[in-house]
Amino acid sequence: MTSSPSTTVAVPETRTRRVLHRLRAFLVVAALVVVADQWTKSLVRARLDLGEQWPEGWWLIHLTHTQNTGAAFGVLQGAGGALTIVGFGAIAGITFVLLTLPARNRLYTIALSAILGGAIGNLIDRLRLGAVTDFIEPTHYPAFNIADSAIVVGVCTLLALTWFEREPADAPEAAS
Repeated sequence: MTSSPSTTVAVPETRTRRVLHRLRAFLVVAALVVVADQWTKSLVRARLDLGEQWPEGWWLIHLTHTQNTGAAFGVLQGAGGALTIVGFGAIAGITFVLLTLPARNRLYTIALSAILGGAIGNLIDRLRLGAVTDFIEPTHYPAFNIADSAIVVGVCTLLALTWFEREPADAPEAAS
């Protein structure tokens, strides 16, 4: 007797396969953030002199080529070395979490990947230029970039997911 070639056996997904699937997903999101961030920063550096604004006279938001040697909102100016170490630590920590902890849902993975991509984008600037290129400047708010935006959106998404995560309701007690 011969076995039918149409018979298929379901192979259970291995841990390695799940990790590789998650790795691919988070690398794609992180890579998209890094590419968009570095591309927009290179455009700004190529087309605007340091301190130059475009368009002139807009009151709500404009592009201004700035260099930030500190952290968010211009705090810790000149602390590039320490912030570089923090950047490497954040990248290592997020990568460890993404690879080792069980996936809660896709939004967690996407949020962590966005944060990872933002950290990498800003770290590239710190290593290459000694400062982060910022250019999106709303009125009455410090300038920021795509990497900063990805970090903020990722953190806010994680906070919202954590805040709205529901505990399973206790099962009703059986009548004795």
